[in-house]
Amino acid sequence: MDTAYYRISEIKLSPDDEKSRIPEKICRKLGLEESDIIEWKIVKESIDARKKPDIRLVYTVDFLCDKKDILKRKGAKISLAPDETYEMPVCSSKPEKRPVIIGSGPCGMFAAYVLAHGGAAPLVIEQGSSMEKRVKDVEKFWNEGVLDTCSNVQFGEGGAGTFSDGKLTTGIKDIRIKKILEVFVKAGADEQILYKNRPHIGTDVLRKVVVNIRKEIESLGGAYMFDTRMTEILTEGGAVCGIAVEDTKTKDPGVIPADFVILAPGHSSRDTIRMLAEKDIKLEQKPFSMGVRVQHPQKMIDRAQYGDEKLAEKLGPADYKLNCRCSGGRGVYTFCMCPGGEIVRASSEEGGVVVNGMSYSGRDGEYANSALLADIKKSDLGSDDPFAGMELQEKYERLAFINGGSSYKAPETTWSHFREDDKAAGPVTGSLPDFVSDAIREAMPHLGKKLKGFDDPETLMVAVESRSSSPVRILRDNESRQSIPGLFPSGEGAGYAGGIVSSAVDGMKTAEKVIQAISSRK
Repeated sequence: MDTAYYRISEIKLSPDDEKSRIPEKICRKLGLEESDIIEWKIVKESIDARKKPDIRLVYTVDFLCDKKDILKRKGAKISLAPDETYEMPVCSSKPEKRPVIIGSGPCGMFAAYVLAHGGAAPLVIEQGSSMEKRVKDVEKFWNEGVLDTCSNVQFGEGGAGTFSDGKLTTGIKDIRIKKILEVFVKAGADEQILYKNRPHIGTDVLRKVVVNIRKEIESLGGAYMFDTRMTEILTEGGAVCGIAVEDTKTKDPGVIPADFVILAPGHSSRDTIRMLAEKDIKLEQKPFSMGVRVQHPQKMIDRAQYGDEKLAEKLGPADYKLNCRCSGGRGVYTFCMCPGGEIVRASSEEGGVVVNGMSYSGRDGEYANSALLADIKKSDLGSDDPFAGMELQEKYERLAFINGGSSYKAPETTWSHFREDDKAAGPVTGSLPDFVSDAIREAMPHLGKKLKGFDDPETLMVAVESRSSSPVRILRDNESRQSIPGLFPSGEGAGYAGGIVSSAVDGMKTAEKVIQAISSRK
């Protein structure tokens, strides 16, 4: 065999070791000389904290070597490194009309990226504002309580993930994931996201990265229309022929002809979902979750996870992921954990309160927070109406607004009050369905056994966390990814993803189908 790349796993270092020791560790396992390793790169880094405080960093590494018998050497997990190259599809012919993408979140952004690189010159329609204006709108809401219902934490360039921790963890496996991470790095994210087990970008860096990706799309012929809301899908003969739009500032209407529309609206675009029902686009209920944000001192989390809080200086602030199955079968779990972050208000509708978590790239805040959510099953909704879950969200967001003093101040309490269901907990428990509160009460002691201090009596609980995922799915054909000819529902808001990476993957897959459709036209 000629010189080849190999992949080896279970290479361990202590927190005090330099990464430069990795070749030495590989050589020990395989009986090589360091000169035998021509080059190497880290593929994955994770933390083994099972023997606290004796923490180990565990690596998977690809390395180039010309030793022919290397796969036969014992005592190491080794194989040929897989080819993880993503081949960007290209249109064989130029489309007559620009493909249109509704929404500039991760799904819409990466759909636009693939289409732009494929020569399709996409047009992205976003009801929110471009990044610079959006940041000002969000800060005005946080500082003054003035909500712009079109440009906020949920809507605007980059989508809801822009004002979060920028977590890139996902439960799916897909060759496109590596490409997504590479695009983020090219646009300004830290290259460590390419191999960290739980990579994140941070809201401060993500705001710059998103703009740089947009500029690349524009340089390839793509275009953006911000502050523009789609009001209707236009059809002719049962197929898409365009969209009706409205300027969110001037209210001026317009029509954009289109044969292909990728619908990536995000999980909070309720007006868009309702409009689709009026056009007889098929929708269905989808399980989702609701609950609260919980907050703890970050040092407590570091101590619980590492055994020594000082290790956070070398390993970074600790995170966690917890779950519990309650006696009635309902799941309770943590979601979107933000080390060194803060709880933020994330409303997008007047008279409703929503909370989320956010971290900056340094994750150097005093507190950690995460969503603590309980499953909402279809049987909880009381009907087959596709909007039943959305209406449940709206009901409790309005109650949270009232319970917060008829303002956008989120209701909060401590676990000690929530546990006893006393008067001080009323604003929070009154902002949740009873079965959600009951499930959280049952789960908290079990979660406290998994993570020491999680059920500390002073744990802050803030309501209401209601937008972790979409409660509605827009039905589409599995093969063509279309609901009607020319309409491609995609991403988290359409009910096909959850989080930045899986949404981006879904957007890329849809863009590939659009390129196929464009290329098949004579």
